[in-house]
Amino acid sequence: MAREFTSVGVVGLGTMGAGIVEVFARNGLDVVAVEISDAALERGRANLTGSTDRAVARGKLAEADRDALMSRVHFAVGLDALRSVDLVIEAVPEHLDLKQRIFAELDRVCKPEAILATNTSSLSVTEISVATTRPNQVIGIHFFNPAPVMKLVEVVRTVVTSSDVVDDVEALCARLGKVDVTISDRAGFIANALLFGYLNHAVTMFEARYASREDIDAAMKLGCGLPMGPLALMDLIGLDTAYEILDTMYRRGGRDRRHAPAPLIKQMVTAGLLGRKSGRGFYTYERPGSPKVVPDEHTPVAAEPALTDGARATAKVGVVGSGTMAIGIIEVFAKAGYEVVSVTRGAEKSAKVCEAVKTSLNKGVVRGKLSEADRDAALGRVTWSAALEHLADVDLVVEAVVEELSVKKALFASLDEICKPGVVLATTTSSLPVIDVAMATQRPADVLGLHFFNPAPIMPLVEIVRTIRTSGEATATARAVCARLGKTSVVCGDRSGFIVNALLFPYLNDAVRMLEANYSTADDIDHAMKLGCGYPMGPFELLDVVGLDVALAIQRELYLELREPGFAPAPLLEHLVTAGYLGRKSGRGFRDHTSR
Repeated sequence: MAREFTSVGVVGLGTMGAGIVEVFARNGLDVVAVEISDAALERGRANLTGSTDRAVARGKLAEADRDALMSRVHFAVGLDALRSVDLVIEAVPEHLDLKQRIFAELDRVCKPEAILATNTSSLSVTEISVATTRPNQVIGIHFFNPAPVMKLVEVVRTVVTSSDVVDDVEALCARLGKVDVTISDRAGFIANALLFGYLNHAVTMFEARYASREDIDAAMKLGCGLPMGPLALMDLIGLDTAYEILDTMYRRGGRDRRHAPAPLIKQMVTAGLLGRKSGRGFYTYERPGSPKVVPDEHTPVAAEPALTDGARATAKVGVVGSGTMAIGIIEVFAKAGYEVVSVTRGAEKSAKVCEAVKTSLNKGVVRGKLSEADRDAALGRVTWSAALEHLADVDLVVEAVVEELSVKKALFASLDEICKPGVVLATTTSSLPVIDVAMATQRPADVLGLHFFNPAPIMPLVEIVRTIRTSGEATATARAVCARLGKTSVVCGDRSGFIVNALLFPYLNDAVRMLEANYSTADDIDHAMKLGCGYPMGPFELLDVVGLDVALAIQRELYLELREPGFAPAPLLEHLVTAGYLGRKSGRGFRDHTSR
């Protein structure tokens, strides 16, 4: 039988602490909310009042329930008020010495059977526990911000935490309506260990001026379905907090360079640019604490004419390829009013592509997304061919053939001979160097990457990839075409993975390494990222959809270009691919899909 918690204490009433107080009080527990001074206590009370008042205003909480909730909370200055509680959760800033001092005092003040918990997101629970005489009763209970909303709780046990304490805390999480994942004491636990490597990588990308802050954030929101872009998320978390977490993970986690804080983060923290809480971080906000972004000197002008100045007229488009991506791109261009020439290898493939496009358009009609007249008009704009020579009069060619450099180079050499001068030649490669393809032609200034995302008719993002030889006119033409397609385009340089894959696949690879080390299960890691970070899919769900062979190929390209040890493909990923476990398409990957 799990112990019955009737009263809990919360130490530290910042945003996180006040949120934890609200979670407990909402679920019928009496809470002693403690701060260091009267002024800090009033700020904490205001945090709780503001959160519950907003919930009432949004219809998420009845006024009577709000009043009952507040009546369960006793505010006090000093740890002596916690003498009779059954559980204490500490939620003070991420400084080990501070937490150790608090736990030593809690050990003295609290009754012998009380459980002492820390909400740390990155520090060693073990190092905190040894400041007490009861390390077997110390545990990590890591809530996610905002605590009343986020479903995930990471329960962190040390090597000496009593199994009864773990069981009691797991039962408490269930009572609170939370999903818990129980893990051992390792730097960053699950969510932060995977999240902050990705965030740090995004900062280094911005620091190197590889892409603008807006394009990096738009790419990850639109290309991966994430709730926030990485730089906006850094502003929300707080750059000072992010720096402390990364620094701790770097020192505790084997000094992986991916967790070494980007120099720009330290510079911004030193300059007081902490994100939303200071009113300025990567973006500028209406006022400190406000979520509203306001224009600053780095904000691009909406629909800036200069972006498409020099764009060449584009009316007729060639699409080369017969796979899923080529089929989707044909549909996108035809629906947007372009004349399209579809070129495949042979009449049989051409007929299959034609049938696939018709099927997709018919689905659009059935779902009410497309009228029958528009479907017929789109189909009427497409010419089906098996000869590259039919691309002689197009204005733009989009290549979507197999992801092999030799094949693409041979194709572009042929296009160079066939296409008229001034035609933009675009590759949809997701990982290969565009410059290698461009140099197979005599017109590298007209070659760029147009990386659509699958499924192309639905996904709103296109990455426009400039090589060092790509002309401004070609880039402007690509921007104008994407705008006509109704897509959001982001511009980046010709580096392996571009924006999305360069940020996404190392995160997926890190998740495989975590599983490989037996730190947690695939299910718990997926739960952590979906419930703790708001991701639409967990890393292993996503890998099985993408294909483990595709993920391995992209990760190899990233590693070959960057030569960063942290980017080396996880051996488990290599082994699964070798064994033929490729994900959904083969029936088995990280999970068995044969019975689904």
